[in-house]
Amino acid sequence: MKKVELLAPAGNMEKFKMAVHYGADAVFLGGKMFNLRAGSNNFSDEELIEAVNYAHERGRRVYVTLNIIPHNNELEELPDYVKFLEKIGVDGVIVADLGVFQVVKENTNLNISISTQASNTNWRSVKMWKDMGAKRVVLAREISLENIAEIRQKVPDVELEVFIHGAMCMAISGRCLLSNYMTGRDANRGDCAQACRWKYSLVEETRPGESMPIFEDEHGTYIFNSKDLCTIEMLDKILDIGVDSLKIEGRMKGIYYVSNAVKVYKDALNSYYSGKYEYNPKWREELESISNRSYTEGFYHGKAGVESLNYNNRNSYSQTHKLVAKVEQKLSDNEYILAIRNKLYVGQAVQIVSPGIEVREFIIPEMIRVGRGPEENVESANPNSFVRIKTDVKLDELDMFRIAL
Repeated sequence: MKKVELLAPAGNMEKFKMAVHYGADAVFLGGKMFNLRAGSNNFSDEELIEAVNYAHERGRRVYVTLNIIPHNNELEELPDYVKFLEKIGVDGVIVADLGVFQVVKENTNLNISISTQASNTNWRSVKMWKDMGAKRVVLAREISLENIAEIRQKVPDVELEVFIHGAMCMAISGRCLLSNYMTGRDANRGDCAQACRWKYSLVEETRPGESMPIFEDEHGTYIFNSKDLCTIEMLDKILDIGVDSLKIEGRMKGIYYVSNAVKVYKDALNSYYSGKYEYNPKWREELESISNRSYTEGFYHGKAGVESLNYNNRNSYSQTHKLVAKVEQKLSDNEYILAIRNKLYVGQAVQIVSPGIEVREFIIPEMIRVGRGPEENVESANPNSFVRIKTDVKLDELDMFRIAL
């Protein structure tokens, strides 16, 4: 049985390595140009080379986003850039614009994935892209299981990629002008201000009866504010269709989000391919532990209803745990360097997060501060510092420590 690809986001090199460590089969990321995450650190040319080599040494893949909707003055550097991407061995590029698609085809033999920005929701558009030379089509989020199954049946010889987790957009596949109009920051150039999350006072010119509720109170309304997508409870139904890649959204999110999302869906995939699939409630619990705006299954069951939106308030993020430290370096079988992310105390009870669904309880042992001035024992460690610990508990580089909120 051909196994589906688990595709993770990475906004910088640290997130990239975490995604690989926690089980991603492939990672999508952006260079310094032509991608839709202007607020992310993104990858320099040197970092792209490092990332491709790092992934290929571990049997993983790297896709580079070229998904902006460019104007004429932005096209001049594109031919040389895509030639560079082919030279360093990237496994494919993600494209939304027909002009960019043509430039890639004329200058390289790179595999091309058609971005969700192209809003593909029917089999005819998918077939058109396949006939033009696309290897993969990333389907729009606004599509049901039934429609995906029909696309799979009618266009069997193209790879299909679908979103399974992460932020949703109030516009069709991210084609929104709210941010551009209200702040001058263009979502189609990777600089969205997420104006849809703001509070609004809604005024209708006409109100056609009581059967059409208005979601507004004394604090305003948040009718554009979507919940986050989470498909963990229906993942087997997506897999039964025969898609080729499962995509987690979140290049702007932190390492705890990326790592935990990857490890949960990887565990679910392992269960599915074992032939003894059974939904594990721990999967949902772990996804509740990372930052989210409450969860919805989006359009997979048809048109999304009011249950898919956060009508209460903009500050609707929640999570049950937070990251406090990461294993930065393994010095020996029982000695490690920790990178501190939130304040940590000797004797504090934490949980160890490693690849796999299970977590382990752990008590922080004696800590020795390193890296700044003389080494010394400390009772607590502050964010952005490093400490050395000794323990007989087995740890690996890039494992994480977390605490409950």
